[in-house]
This record gives sequence, structure tokens and C-alpha cells, in this order.
Amino acid sequence: MKKTTVINSELSTVIAGMGHMDWLSIGDAGMPVPMGTKKIDLALTKQLPSFQDVLKNILAELEVQKIYLADEIKTQNPEQLAAIKELLPNVEIEYMPHSQLKKDLAQTHAFVRTGEMTPFSNIILESGVTF
Repeated sequence: MKKTTVINSELSTVIAGMGHMDWLSIGDAGMPVPMGTKKIDLALTKQLPSFQDVLKNILAELEVQKIYLADEIKTQNPEQLAAIKELLPNVEIEYMPHSQLKKDLAQTHAFVRTGEMTPFSNIILESGVTF
């Protein structure tokens, strides 16, 4: 049995297969996922698991060099933005319109759906290197 943090087999496989500058996305329960994008659905019920719980779990195994967030998170969900910045204090952030973020999900290795029920709790993680 796997000893490290991410024990979901689908998610672990995606993370293990990522290379430098590949994208993985995490989002709230309502985020539409483009056809053809792998969807790893972890949502059980409202707020379970939370966006933050899933992000923390993934960050334990994925090196991240840059993140992409919707502009709207700044005004519509500043608490979530502050929590993201706390988890990733030295990582570059690029903001874009939510409509563009949704389109960019088609370029990710997978979208991880959480039970999060707060607006604009969506992120694209760009993988870095560990050397």
C-alpha cells in the first residue's frame, strides 16, 4: 500500500505522470469541465472535501511553480484567495477572467472536483521541477 499523502489512485497516477510546466486543475463542485478533460470527482457532499483540503493534499506531492486564478476571486472570494496565498507564498500568480480559466481547463492533465461550495474556488497548478 502507498505510504505517501495522495492515496486516491487516479489522482496519484496523474501527479506521477506530470512533467515540468504541465497543468493540473482543482475546482469547486459547480465548475464545468470541458469534454475530453479527465475529471477526478472527489466530491461527496457539500463542502466535503473542501477545496483547501484537496489543494493541501496535492501540494504534498506536486512541485508547483505558478498558479492561475480567476480575476473574480479577488472580490468574490477574498478569503479563499488569502488561503491560497498562504499555502503558496512564493509562487507566481497569474489572474485571468473566469471565462478564460474555464476554457484553459481543456489543457490540463486532469480536473479534480471537490465538494467546495464557494464562488471562484478554482485553480490551475503549473508543475515545477524538484532539481
